[in-house]
Amino acid sequence: MDTQNPTFDSKEFFLFALYITGMIMVNTIGSKIISLFGVRVSVGIFFMPVLFLVTDIVGEVKGHKDATLFVRYSIFMLIILFIVTGIFVKVKPNPTWDMQEQYQQIFGMSMRMSLASLISFAISQNVDISIFMQIKKVNKGKMLWLRNNLSTMISQFVDTVVFMFLAFYHLTPKFTVAFVFSLIIPYWIFKVLFALLDTPFCYLGVKWLSKEE
Repeated sequence: MDTQNPTFDSKEFFLFALYITGMIMVNTIGSKIISLFGVRVSVGIFFMPVLFLVTDIVGEVKGHKDATLFVRYSIFMLIILFIVTGIFVKVKPNPTWDMQEQYQQIFGMSMRMSLASLISFAISQNVDISIFMQIKKVNKGKMLWLRNNLSTMISQFVDTVVFMFLAFYHLTPKFTVAFVFSLIIPYWIFKVLFALLDTPFCYLGVKWLSKEE
């Protein structure tokens, strides 16, 4: 199904809600840094696969336009989130409220990192959908596992490279091209592993969305 004016059913609305929720989590609680098998990663790495999984499911069943619409709406919501967050981080608090410093530390991402996150998200999500749909066309709808994994692996690499360079390149003299790539590769490998693990969920999601209401 790939109509000129996509219309969402209740299942697609659920997936859209899941998509927006995942996107917000990546850009809020995802700012926390943890150590995963000795690699410094954001907890957003656990939510990011959901975004690519959802657009793959929607693209497979509903078509390119519906999947792209998910991305366009979410980018708009992300812009609103960053603008509103930036405004209220700067608003002077009531004298009785003494948590401005903590509030700013949690929500006050630098403009550079916020912009890097927005740009990398927009590019990688569109790359994912384009590759997924091209592989589907070439393979005539066969081998869902191939387009699910290949599109996600490539787009996640794009996402990681774009974000890391826009956010950190030349932040200090330490952040050279070689050093940034030393951060990118292990981070991307974890994303690849998560992409492989979500393959069964892609098949289940496609089967569920394909069923009549």
